[in-house]
Amino acid sequence: MDAASDGRPGWTFLTNHARVLAAIARDPGTRVRDIAVHCLLTERAVQRIIADLEAGGYLAHTRQGRSNHYQVSADTSLRHPADTGSTVAELLALLAVHQNPGPEEAQHQKGE
Repeated sequence: MDAASDGRPGWTFLTNHARVLAAIARDPGTRVRDIAVHCLLTERAVQRIIADLEAGGYLAHTRQGRSNHYQVSADTSLRHPADTGSTVAELLALLAVHQNPGPEEAQHQKGE
């Protein structure tokens, strides 16, 4: 669906990379499928984002049986020059203060 056609602006405050990183920080054992649902992305998009975050040094994973367990590199600096000196931990702390539930959590909280 086109963002403009449903009345929303064509831009957002957070990138998909930030959304995925925040979802993983909340639950390091989460599945790609669950991240995709929470972030309103496809599983393939989440896989690409995770690969980007790992290549950038922001995230690592280890296999635990059939699952991945992720570790966020909280002391890593943010990439943009305007964010010089800010770390992943600071970004995640900011996001955690005002965290809204995703679609799946919202249904669970409503008792559906």
